[in-house]
Amino acid sequence: MPGLLLHANAVCQCTHAAPATIVPTQPRVLVMGQPVATMTAQIMVAGCPFTIPGPKPQPCVTVKWLMPSARVLVMGQPAMVIPAPGVGPGLCQSPEQIPQGPPIVSTVQPRVIAL
Repeated sequence: MPGLLLHANAVCQCTHAAPATIVPTQPRVLVMGQPVATMTAQIMVAGCPFTIPGPKPQPCVTVKWLMPSARVLVMGQPAMVIPAPGVGPGLCQSPEQIPQGPPIVSTVQPRVIAL
């Protein structure tokens, strides 16, 4: 499925509205001046307020991206793609790797589409 390439400064957040930051693993390939995110990049979440019943905090700390590009490789790794801004094809995860819901991407570059 084609989608827009994700990049380092794409604005995204966890299901509970905490900001998420894409930490790129390659500095060479740029889109609109920002490094393209590959499937080896980490997406870190900071400040998630989610807790489960009982006082046990279960904040989102990472996002596992589930939609790699099928044809576009960046330095040998598939690029991360998103069909359109909005709910992303990924899973926010707690420190214990418990799925918390999909991330929300509100701003991404609109020019480069990958398959």
